[in-house]
Amino acid sequence: MSSSHCLVKICGVMEPQHARAAAALGADFIGVIFAPSRRQVTLGQAQKIAIALGKLDRPPLEVQGPATAADIERLLERSRPLLVGVFADQDVQTINAIARECRLDIVQLSGSEPWEMCAQLSRPVFKCVKVRPGQMAASVLATIGEGAVPLLEPYVPGVYGGAGRELDWAVAAQVARQRPVVLAGGLHPGNVGEAVRIVRPWAVDVSSGVETEGAKDVEKIRSFILTAKAAPTIS
Repeated sequence: MSSSHCLVKICGVMEPQHARAAAALGADFIGVIFAPSRRQVTLGQAQKIAIALGKLDRPPLEVQGPATAADIERLLERSRPLLVGVFADQDVQTINAIARECRLDIVQLSGSEPWEMCAQLSRPVFKCVKVRPGQMAASVLATIGEGAVPLLEPYVPGVYGGAGRELDWAVAAQVARQRPVVLAGGLHPGNVGEAVRIVRPWAVDVSSGVETEGAKDVEKIRSFILTAKAAPTIS
């Protein structure tokens, strides 16, 4: 991990004011969801969030070819936070068109897309890896391809995303020793510090863990970001 602290992604943002608040509080990534979800946004909503983050005032940040974690860190040096669009089992043309229209900086694939698809997208990619109960680190690593940063989340039948459930942090830690990873699933301000200390992920991802009654809670966002970034990432 080249960052001195863990990076933070606040996902499932639907309101411009929550995007601005998360940015002001130090979020590195803001996620908007285009896949089926109760947090799914329209193109119009996503564009308003992009405007709130100043994305329409400048051309998108391009990376030629598949992007590594180091490439994404270089983008963060130029523009923070980066806007992430979350998709699931949608076609390349649709994703690239939405990325262009909404000034997305990163595309996240949360469905059953093949790794080869990452190379066809016009933005750097976070590719979700669904970790099943009892699955060993070697098995997880065997499913990770090239051309994207893996996002580890628990496998939950019938839903995209981790559905607020934790995965096995010991397994995630073994994977994170081999590859920079984004850790997702069941994180909240009360456990993210321990998660970062155990797993040493490149980044952490939260959605429901910073909500109150289904809506983003700015105080929880503040606490999550501060706790995640304060946790040690180097042994």
